[in-house]
Amino acid sequence: QIIAALIEAGCRLAEPGEYTQRAFLNGKMDLSQAEAVADLIASQSRNAHDIALKQLRGGFSSELKDLREKLIHFASLVELELDFAEEDVEFADRTELKQLVSDVLTYIRRLSESFELGNAIKNGVPVAIVGAPNTGKSTLLNRLLGDDRAIVSDIAGTTRDVIEETLNIEGILFRLIDTAGIRENAEEIEAMGIERSKEKIKQAKVVLCMADASDANGLNEAITWAETLKSTHPEKKIRLIINKSDLAQPEKGDAIVISAKEGQNIDALKSWMLEAVTDGFDMANETIVSNARHNAALIKTAEALEKALEGLETGITGDFVAMDIRQAMFELGSITGDISTD
Repeated sequence: QIIAALIEAGCRLAEPGEYTQRAFLNGKMDLSQAEAVADLIASQSRNAHDIALKQLRGGFSSELKDLREKLIHFASLVELELDFAEEDVEFADRTELKQLVSDVLTYIRRLSESFELGNAIKNGVPVAIVGAPNTGKSTLLNRLLGDDRAIVSDIAGTTRDVIEETLNIEGILFRLIDTAGIRENAEEIEAMGIERSKEKIKQAKVVLCMADASDANGLNEAITWAETLKSTHPEKKIRLIINKSDLAQPEKGDAIVISAKEGQNIDALKSWMLEAVTDGFDMANETIVSNARHNAALIKTAEALEKALEGLETGITGDFVAMDIRQAMFELGSITGDISTD
């Protein structure tokens, strides 16, 4: 009733995002912070929330500002030399400048490398559970979820279509994909499910290759297949998962041996999945980039800095070095909306 009375008196409801827009236009937040508002609203996990909140509070912006100021300082000195070219005066120490550019470049690359993790945290990590029929893929899905989501049967080929569910492990969302068992001589409907399974392998970031510990021939085939997948998809995290350890104890090698039915070693599997995604990044203390636009700008920044560093090492004239540094500054500024070349 209060809102209705205010509208009747001449007030209006704010448009979606209007307060964020006003804050940006009035200089109360930069572009990356404004984008973080949308990410914060859309976040579906604790880590996605934390990344967006850190960006909203200006942590990412502050880091970029510090980098730009360092580059501005040296670019100004290099450009000042151009005004005294006839006197052959050197205001910027080339050794210090090379070290600065190298340090900034290393940091920018690290930020860009974090995008794979940030994107996974933001959108969820696709995990394909693949293998021959009756190796326990659906049982594993149910065990990970703690719920009977997929139909389980001793009859091979029970799963004929792709089933997708979400699992949260320590604040990171994993999109589990239970696929149809891959085998030869499948009938038409099952064959369609198998083709979908192969497509999901291409889309997944993590692939769990299931094998049956009680089937020696099938286990050997699974080992060979897992190694083939690793060689053909080096960008993916692929691990052989030997199931049914309650029935047999195989030589595991690099595989994770579990019993999906009994719940044995499931925690070890979850830990590996988490490590496969975080990949050496300290999410508590490192800045993680989750915005595709930011990553594109970071890549362009790195390219400009590489040119500047190459120019410094080959002794190219200062004006070209300054141009490359200015380009790097421009790309960094585009992330926060500060694209002044002054």
